[in-house]
Amino acid sequence: MNSWFKSGQPWIWLNAGAVSVSLIMVFGLMLLIGVRGLSYFWPSAVIDAQYVLPSGETTRLVGEIDSVETIPRVQAESSGYEFDFESEKLTRYLIKTGNRDVTGADFQVVFADFVQDIEYPENLLVIERHEWGNFYGFLRQVKENGQVVAEGENAQQELEVRLERATELHDRIKDIQKGEIGSINYQMERLRLEERALELENELTPQKQQELANRRDALNAEYETLLESMNELYSQIRRDSILAETMSGRQIEIPLAKIVRVYYPNSMGIMGKMGFYFAKVWEFVSGEPREANTEGGIFPAIFGTVMMVLIMSVLVTPFGVIAAIYLREYATQGPIIRTIRIAVNNLAGVPSIVYGVFGLGFFIYFLGGNIDQLFFPEALPAPTFGTPGILWSSLTLALLTLPVVIVSTEEGLSRIPSSIREGSLALGATKAETLWRTVIPMASPAMMTGLILAVARAAGEVAPLMLVGVVKLAPSLPLDGNFPYLHMERKFMHLGFHIYDVGFQSPNVEAARPLVYATSLLLILVIIALNLSAIYIRNRLREKHRALESG
Repeated sequence: MNSWFKSGQPWIWLNAGAVSVSLIMVFGLMLLIGVRGLSYFWPSAVIDAQYVLPSGETTRLVGEIDSVETIPRVQAESSGYEFDFESEKLTRYLIKTGNRDVTGADFQVVFADFVQDIEYPENLLVIERHEWGNFYGFLRQVKENGQVVAEGENAQQELEVRLERATELHDRIKDIQKGEIGSINYQMERLRLEERALELENELTPQKQQELANRRDALNAEYETLLESMNELYSQIRRDSILAETMSGRQIEIPLAKIVRVYYPNSMGIMGKMGFYFAKVWEFVSGEPREANTEGGIFPAIFGTVMMVLIMSVLVTPFGVIAAIYLREYATQGPIIRTIRIAVNNLAGVPSIVYGVFGLGFFIYFLGGNIDQLFFPEALPAPTFGTPGILWSSLTLALLTLPVVIVSTEEGLSRIPSSIREGSLALGATKAETLWRTVIPMASPAMMTGLILAVARAAGEVAPLMLVGVVKLAPSLPLDGNFPYLHMERKFMHLGFHIYDVGFQSPNVEAARPLVYATSLLLILVIIALNLSAIYIRNRLREKHRALESG
């Protein structure tokens, strides 16, 4: 036994066991997040049942069974419920009943023992709306300008045709609002700032005033034309509506302009459900959020996360590499350099929120405020760069991850044998040429390793971003078709903050819970994709310079 311990085998097995347990926990967590998140998009069956209380009170129950849990009888009785049977455990359903505009709530908690006569009618429809969440009920009539055009069995087919038309009109209205009219508004604001700048410089001559007025008139004429088109589209999309019946028997009229999609989950086959599932997943990754971020897609958050990480990578890599080269190749090794290295290592342990406070005070208030005074006086008092934005967020995270890049690059430089540097210098190369053509290429895999670690940390950070640029809902993306195309001063959405907002700040917690899991899974996949891209580049660089290392 003593010889076995002395051989070191127990420690090898201990390390292997610890790594195995860690991997099992990581994959288990990802499996949990994946199951909880991806199941959200599957069309669940909708029940039509009677809820009969011991008092004899009976209500109709229509909706999806969102979750099932078993609770102690004492817990239910403490909430005021009474039971006329003996049972220590009770099964409780959380039913998503929708129709929030009618009942005031999306969910209802019921006990399984009181649910009777459960049916799954094939004509029970689910309506996803742009506001007020889902509607559950029965289709009665399809109307055009208030006149009934179809009812009964013919209403379903008529609704599909008219809903396709309404969806196309809605997309055209959205394109005009966010595209063409958004571009005109942007150009009008630029004209206003240009005129204000000329005023401040005392260069606003009558000729320039007339030129600006002509450009403004042209934009106004274009806007009026688009406004007429918008009004025509609005009149067309308001044409159709449906009459639907809720579980209480109340009939309400729903304009097709407010409907995203209509489906009948109880009549769907497996292929129909799979098609619906992938359509919902695509909407999630490519659409925009709605209903206070509890429905719709999260494309702006994906875009903002990836763009911020890319900008951060561009900023942190040169600074980190240059600092590491100076510390390793040029600086005289002594107490001062050792102190600097200790400081760099300590910076890696500073809480991220401290970087956020620094970014707010230095980058935004000091640096951004002075930039506004020097370069954007025409926009004052409204700030341009003196307010949180994607540039300051990227700089803050670059500062946060800078120690990682410096340490990794230094480690890579230290592994390169001195004989390679001496051989290059002996052949007549200068020190700068030796660094640029020999040392840096050989150390590039280590630089990429530092960048990989920086990306992995930066993509998941939330606390500092809440102070320096991220918002709940950004009106426009940082990248668009308006000059200068990349707007570094704009605020943006982020997947990490989106998870926090939906999970803890949502007005509809039960509806938001599945989106927390789905967004968490997507954030993990985005980080994995970014890391795999960096690893691929690192491996290519390693293969390219393997001959130098072997030589």
